Amino acid sequence: MPKEATYRKIIHIDMDAFYASVEQRDFPEYKGKPLVVGGMPEGRGGVVATASYEARKFGIHSAMPSKTAQRLCPEAIFIYPRFDAYKVVSNHIREIFHRYTDIIEPLSLDEAYLDVTHDKQGIGYAMDIAKAIKQAIKEELNLTASAGVSINKFVAKIASDMNKPDGLTFIGPSRIEAFMEKLSVEKFFGVGKVTAAKMKLMNIHTGGDLKKLSETEIFRHFGKPGKFYYQIVRGIDNRPVQAHRETKSVSVEDTYQEDLITKKEMLSELEILSQRLSERLQRAQLKGRTITVKFKFHDFSIMTRSHSESLLINDKENIIQTVNVILENAPLEDKKVRLLGIGISNFELAAEKKKLDNGIQLKLF
Repeated sequence: MPKEATYRKIIHIDMDAFYASVEQRDFPEYKGKPLVVGGMPEGRGGVVATASYEARKFGIHSAMPSKTAQRLCPEAIFIYPRFDAYKVVSNHIREIFHRYTDIIEPLSLDEAYLDVTHDKQGIGYAMDIAKAIKQAIKEELNLTASAGVSINKFVAKIASDMNKPDGLTFIGPSRIEAFMEKLSVEKFFGVGKVTAAKMKLMNIHTGGDLKKLSETEIFRHFGKPGKFYYQIVRGIDNRPVQAHRETKSVSVEDTYQEDLITKKEMLSELEILSQRLSERLQRAQLKGRTITVKFKFHDFSIMTRSHSESLLINDKENIIQTVNVILENAPLEDKKVRLLGIGISNFELAAEKKKLDNGIQLKLF
């Protein structure tokens, strides 16, 4: 563990059932009822984006097929998400964060890390800051958030999930190693179903079991992520809260009520997605070279196909031209598509800016 003088003060804020809570706030008729935000269960159905706590009592959770959710709770109310409304609320929450620190790392619309080691108001105590943030969210937005407080990102995130909803949990330096030893391996950052299954075959069920392996052994079994596991089980996580993360990709996607069967149907929807993607890129002043199209099929399997251009692009015409090349070459015979997505990556904005800063004149496209 680091010396006390080097401890950071990290808060992880996670809104409680965010989309569903906004809907229950804005539409009182949903309050106290099992509410599912996501695709409709009729026809081909969709996927749950989030569920109210009343719905979660039936075992409904995010990423679950809507038809499954309906079977678990026939009386559940299904509604489409209103992302514009959620974005407005998210911006207000972000403004509350900025009252205390500018070192904020958003993970999504409803959660973020905050480094309050040197808070703007000079409060000093991370728990007091977390309480103030939670209170402001409740008073100004009539919503609840859960907060985890610790000396690093990993433990703060785990802590925020411990006493939901409306929770506030502090795990201090003296408790971290004992806490990590009791933590199930599924809770470890980067441990998915496959890795967890491999660990259990090795009789590794908790952080304490994982701690018995030497650094060499853990690296041999799990590769590069093993080095992180070795450190985090000892309470060491030196990842900083990144206030300005470089954008590596931008994407848009849509889930459809009826399966798309022909490439003509898919191209029509991809044109709409291309327009949305182009608008996002131009607002952010980003251009990229690599276009990726995502296909999710009726059986929930996923296929992605990518194509790189020689020039940087962000306009609809060039995006859809590249998408069309991908679509023509994609093996889609006898496939029923339920979701389409388009992403763009391989940005060169940072490299170009560096050249400009060094006085090199670039040719503009």
